[in-house]
Amino acid sequence: MSAEPVPAGNVPAARVGRYRWRVCAMLLAATTINYVDRQVLGVLAPFLQDHIGWNEIQYGWIVTAFQAAYAIGLLCAGAVIDRLGTRIGYALAIGIWSLAAMGHALAASVAGFILARFALGLGEAGNFPAAVKTVAEWFPKRERAFAVGIFNAGSNIGAILAPLVVPVVAAAWGWQAAFLCTGVLSATWLALWLARYRPPEQQPRLSAAELAHIRSDPPEPTVKVPWLRLLRHRQSWSFVAAKFITDPVWWLFLFWLGKFLASEYGLSLATIGPPMIAVYLMADVGSIAGGWLAGRFVRMGWNMNRARKGAMLVCALCVAPVALVTQVDNLWLAVGLIGLAMAGHQGWSANVLTLPSDMFPRQTVASVVGIGGFAGAEGGMAMSLFTGAQLQATGSYGTIFLVAGSAYVVALLVVHLLAPRLEPARLDLPRDPAP
Repeated sequence: MSAEPVPAGNVPAARVGRYRWRVCAMLLAATTINYVDRQVLGVLAPFLQDHIGWNEIQYGWIVTAFQAAYAIGLLCAGAVIDRLGTRIGYALAIGIWSLAAMGHALAASVAGFILARFALGLGEAGNFPAAVKTVAEWFPKRERAFAVGIFNAGSNIGAILAPLVVPVVAAAWGWQAAFLCTGVLSATWLALWLARYRPPEQQPRLSAAELAHIRSDPPEPTVKVPWLRLLRHRQSWSFVAAKFITDPVWWLFLFWLGKFLASEYGLSLATIGPPMIAVYLMADVGSIAGGWLAGRFVRMGWNMNRARKGAMLVCALCVAPVALVTQVDNLWLAVGLIGLAMAGHQGWSANVLTLPSDMFPRQTVASVVGIGGFAGAEGGMAMSLFTGAQLQATGSYGTIFLVAGSAYVVALLVVHLLAPRLEPARLDLPRDPAP
């Protein structure tokens, strides 16, 4: 099936179709499973710390093992997905991380958890490069931030499901079962993906009108671009910097929130669920709202540069108050500050993850996302080691949350300096021969 790109305004909205949103729903489901898998440890950490006997520094190394593998995986995953395509590349990634998630049930020591987390990080690294590339293939630029915001909400849904389900499963069948049960979800998604997913031009259920809508942006070159060549451009470095500076804050929330709530407010495995669920529900709203906000600014007449950065500024300001969280005595006030910060991060991410498709052609998007994800994971490793050392030495989260609260304003300034107009990178790609 093929169709010539046409301006979106020439296709009546009622005739465009909505199949692309079904694809987005599959990305949402995959991201949800991805975060359920990685968040199981975060929920069980206070219990496993006593059961296995690790200290704060050792837990920092367990978290860092995941992030190191995630960084390595992201550096390779983008290029692999660009080469294999989203259908096979995504399937490969979820197959690896499913086996690794279940492998945690075999761990009985700090070394065992380090190995399991490393394997999980390698597999899970493929999720965001594959999902962002799929969005670039299935959505015109004006819809991409909203689509990214929707699938990125899966990170919060997964983080909500984990504290709901994990304590129940662990109490009934043991902590090993909590890791094993995620394999069923992953296998189900993998089977559906392989059975149903095809690129737009090969999808028989896609109407010609919707394909024309998807391809309504100006055509892009189709040649392959080595990822090292991408690093010559400051547009790449703007995305890398944004991820390196702000991803560590999300890693902090993901792996240390349960420990923070347990140590500061005396919560147990049985009582930690409601505060964590509240935090991630707020993050879910932020993920979708952040993508919607950029689109709203565009509809108000703002250009893409102003709209994207305006939305990022709003999100950055939502994170800043988390610096005060260690100064409050009330659990739910602390939950509110952390939830607002996580909502701000997810709204920020919905826009940051759209930057590669704003500035680069579709065939390079997964590679750029992979490079940026590598930088984010490297920053996360540094944050985990810093957090473990800080807590072991002082027992205080004060400095840790101060760093978290200031990171986003700094990152936005760096992005603006490196890409002041979000102009497309000049890759000097060869032109298609004239007809």
